[in-house]
Amino acid sequence: MTIGDFSRATRLSAKTLRFYHRVGLLEPARVDPANDYRLYSVEQIADAQVIRHFRSLDMPVQVIQDVLAAGGIDARNDLIAGHLAHLQTQLEQTRAAVAGLQGLLTRPETPLTVTHRSVPALPALVIRDTIDLADLSDWYTTAGRDLTGLMQSTSLRAAGPRGGSWATELFLDERGEAALFVPIVTLDAPAELLGRARLELLPPVDLAVATHHGTDDTIGAVYAGLGDYVARHELSVPGPIRETYLAEPADGVARTEIGWPIFRTGH
Repeated sequence: MTIGDFSRATRLSAKTLRFYHRVGLLEPARVDPANDYRLYSVEQIADAQVIRHFRSLDMPVQVIQDVLAAGGIDARNDLIAGHLAHLQTQLEQTRAAVAGLQGLLTRPETPLTVTHRSVPALPALVIRDTIDLADLSDWYTTAGRDLTGLMQSTSLRAAGPRGGSWATELFLDERGEAALFVPIVTLDAPAELLGRARLELLPPVDLAVATHHGTDDTIGAVYAGLGDYVARHELSVPGPIRETYLAEPADGVARTEIGWPIFRTGH
């Protein structure tokens, strides 16, 4: 088949077919040495259809080459499943971005309510690590699971809802300290049973507090409103943001208090 006929049969342009030839993804069955015309066999139509379908799913050329060269069905399916998982992640990120933009376009029905709160020193079971910002979601999930297991397997008793603490550097430099904690009644517990968690007395802190109720896609609006408030009132002091999870996510919807460290105002 000439490249023209093969193009019509596969709906791949001559430019695309030349590119696939150059990168070794779909080489012609023969190249005429007299005029360098590319000639294809009818058996290659099926491969071209597979390639076109994979490219419509934004599968990289190298991955397509690996799929076509895979030695068995299981190996091929693993590669395809891996790409589908990547697409699913991208889809979720796109949905989150769309939800966030819709939130910016929608004027809040009521202004953000901000209160001042003095939080005393807090005995807590804490998991604390220095992490990359890109790993925050996975770290949060793992740390939360570990804390839940420890609270169930030890005699520790919770004295309030779970919380998180995020250093400024985590957002400023995309790497910094993250902590997830459960307030507890007493710091008395065998250290050898706690694994990577630690018993700590969290320091007292004064906070400007606002509450977010919704999905994680829209929490940025509350952070922005809270930041605007403390900046306008010139209240901000160095220190980690503290979150308190009043209601854990149900169908993606959670209720979270966000505490921004401020200097004591007497309110």
